[in-house]
Amino acid sequence: MQTVVERWKTLCCLVLIFGLFASSWMTLPGQAASQKDQTTQYRVYQNDVLLKEFAGRNQAIAYAKQFTDSYVEDIETRTWIWSQFPAYRVQVDGTMLPKAYHTRETAVQAARQHQKASVIHLEQAGWIWHNYPRYQVYQGEKTFEAWGFATLSEAKKEANRWSRAHVIDLMTSQWVWDNISDQQEAEMRKGEPIYRVVGPGDTDTDFTYANLRDAVNKARQLDGAKVLHTAQNEQVIYENAKRYAVYQNANLLESFYHIEEASHYAKQWANARVMEDGREIWTNVPYYQVWHDEETRVGHYRTLNEALSVAQSLPQAMLLNRTGKTIWDNSNRLQVWGWNGSSSASLIRQQVSQTIGLDVDSPTWFELADANGTLKDTSSPELVKWLRDQGLEVHPLVHNQFDSKLTSAFLGNAKAQEAFISELVNRCAALGVDGINLDFESLNGSDRARFTAFVTALAEAAHAKGLKLSIDLPRGSIAWNDRTAFDHAALAKVVDTIIIMTYDHHYSGSDVPGSVAGLEWTENGVKEFLSYGIRRDQLVMGIPFYSRLWKLDANGKLVGNRSLLNKDIAPLLASKKTTKTFDSRFGQYRYEYQEDGFTYQFWMEDEETLKARMDIAKKYKLAGVAFWRLGHEPADIWETVVKEK
Repeated sequence: MQTVVERWKTLCCLVLIFGLFASSWMTLPGQAASQKDQTTQYRVYQNDVLLKEFAGRNQAIAYAKQFTDSYVEDIETRTWIWSQFPAYRVQVDGTMLPKAYHTRETAVQAARQHQKASVIHLEQAGWIWHNYPRYQVYQGEKTFEAWGFATLSEAKKEANRWSRAHVIDLMTSQWVWDNISDQQEAEMRKGEPIYRVVGPGDTDTDFTYANLRDAVNKARQLDGAKVLHTAQNEQVIYENAKRYAVYQNANLLESFYHIEEASHYAKQWANARVMEDGREIWTNVPYYQVWHDEETRVGHYRTLNEALSVAQSLPQAMLLNRTGKTIWDNSNRLQVWGWNGSSSASLIRQQVSQTIGLDVDSPTWFELADANGTLKDTSSPELVKWLRDQGLEVHPLVHNQFDSKLTSAFLGNAKAQEAFISELVNRCAALGVDGINLDFESLNGSDRARFTAFVTALAEAAHAKGLKLSIDLPRGSIAWNDRTAFDHAALAKVVDTIIIMTYDHHYSGSDVPGSVAGLEWTENGVKEFLSYGIRRDQLVMGIPFYSRLWKLDANGKLVGNRSLLNKDIAPLLASKKTTKTFDSRFGQYRYEYQEDGFTYQFWMEDEETLKARMDIAKKYKLAGVAFWRLGHEPADIWETVVKEK
């Protein structure tokens, strides 16, 4: 948060701007209505990738229709209002092809282009179609993949095109047909014995034959036997192997010669798989699975809707398909908070309407008015409804005027605290907000225990009414944390969310210029807060929507500074001749220009620094980020927010 003086300056500027323009836009109800319509209510996803947000349902659906594996999600409830996931996939010899299909006909048509192909319906067990051959054609020892056929008549038709051809039934391993005459077979038996039969594990036998049919018939009597061609480097030309193994989970149940036998048997068992040479050929394991986190699988589900329902009921859950692709998740996505810094309904609507990806809004509605616990209340039930209609959680801010003397007197008065807590909590419950954001700053270190007791009592009262409590704490330093009024470890045990105000690294009272939030300084602050025992999923990192413009004289002496809102940086750059230097101390670019004998400096806050800050939050798997404050940013920065969250 900014200091009281800075806030009053900012508020005065906003009031002036508001006064200049209010009459024009307030007299244009049509324009106001269009602004409201631009507030996004629907998100379009392709699997778990957020593509875009829309204000209108029809717009969102029309956009989503351009993509496969897409859905439209209501932002507030995260329920799907529309989806298009193809129902069919094609496998070739156990390998799932990347493309999916909406109809059985198109899937089968695609599968016919391949040998040993199958079609699966994603919400049904096993296959609905396959072209695995039942009969294999040979000419002598020679065969090809294309010589596999579903029926004996098809196999005979192909075999009759060749001399001395035969057909093997792959289900029984029998030699079931040939066009070799008895005389030809008698001649072959007089030849050199070039076919050797070996038992399972390539064990030696004394069985050698001149006629291939005799060797095959002998091998059929030995499970796992092979026929080798001794004149061709012991090449395997026939194998009597049960190549299809049926498993239930990790347990081997039985093995079979043909996929048809194996799959028929496997249908009797839940979570069964048919494996060939380590490849999964067939399965009745449901296509969808839900994980509670990256290590804990909740279960498999036959339908997408069933899996989605389970995933949505769990925190930190992921919905995946059989290939391991994440379809939906609510894990490790940053929650985005925004402070309004105002109680003005019109200003808050304006601020929120330009955001994308905002999850929580915090209007400044409550104030500790005096040491007796009087609550100043500027809240609006109508605005609560409007914010909720935008899909936002509402956590109004309550502050102490940043008056240490007032707060010390208040914390020393048990009855004042009781009255304040009761009125605040009851009002928030009546408003129907989601929580309370406590922003008590500039406290005396001697109030440490009393402040912790006050927050504990407030948290208990809030929780009893179904309200969450968040607290805003200055970044500070672990070196002197124990001398402040903020007992981080104790506070973390009673509040739901802690927001670290990682800004004002250099502020209005600094004696040297610098960044308002150097990246290393910011990251170290996060690490320090975690070291207090604050949970990662409890911590939200503050991000400034402002910089500071420093003024130095000809001797390089600092003579003044002012806040520089992010939205004003681009116009400033356009109007000045600046130089740009990367400052490794802060991980940011420093801009500088000369005017009227003075040097002006500021450290850039833009899309790149925003990404870097959000990367810190993601690196440490924090609950979210919070922006001070809405209205200070260029509108297009929200495209980056929604992509990076």
